[in-house]
Amino acid sequence: MSTENMNLTLKVWRQTDNKAQGNLVDYKVSDVSPDMSFLEMFDVLNEDLITKGDDPIVFDHDCREGICGACSMYINGRPHGPKELVTTCQLHMRSFKDGDTIVVEPWRAKAFPVIKDLAVDRTAFDRIIAAGGFISVNTGNAQDANAIPIPKSQSDAAFEAAACIACGACVATCKNASAMLFTSAKISQLALLPQGQPERYRRAQSMVAQMDAEGFGNCTNTGACEAECPKGISLENIARMNRDFYHAKFVSEEEV
Repeated sequence: MSTENMNLTLKVWRQTDNKAQGNLVDYKVSDVSPDMSFLEMFDVLNEDLITKGDDPIVFDHDCREGICGACSMYINGRPHGPKELVTTCQLHMRSFKDGDTIVVEPWRAKAFPVIKDLAVDRTAFDRIIAAGGFISVNTGNAQDANAIPIPKSQSDAAFEAAACIACGACVATCKNASAMLFTSAKISQLALLPQGQPERYRRAQSMVAQMDAEGFGNCTNTGACEAECPKGISLENIARMNRDFYHAKFVSEEEV
């Protein structure tokens, strides 16, 4: 861990679009403060590129607080970099040392085509949500928080599943590019609550079907997704999704 300003070498993936041939390009970044975030370091690099008349590096970002799930960089072979339970925007340069070479790539998945450089198209996640990640029953006006008793263990599990920010790190780290951790989290956050019960099995059937249609792979059971998830989403959600899916297919299948 460095406490003094650093000089670094970046190998950054540059690609004009998803049909073009991409390649790693070397950049030297000097006088990097250890208190900078990784994205702030990229801001400095882009300002230098623009000053020189070069094309800046395109990368996704929004809130820069680890909430929105927009940032998506594969840093030295790991989604979001070397730290656990942090997103790229929460990664600080003190995690590296002077003279380091840092390789930065986009998420790699057929279902996440490159838009440009480090930015990828993750709208496949939106289509999975649109397939069933909602409650369409009329529940009336909002009730008081304590009007529907829910066991503490279930409410905690639903809250933990709902912490998924849909960043796609689970897909990027999986050798099969599986989206099962993401999909199962979005299914579980509703399946664990009373409001989600009327459409529970149809939801699992519809969302899994859309996940497969998007071209994501199947679960490898290696647990890389849970290990690299910045929100620590548990593999237990995949088991729950599988149970709901099998129930939907063999007990209460509906046309979707």
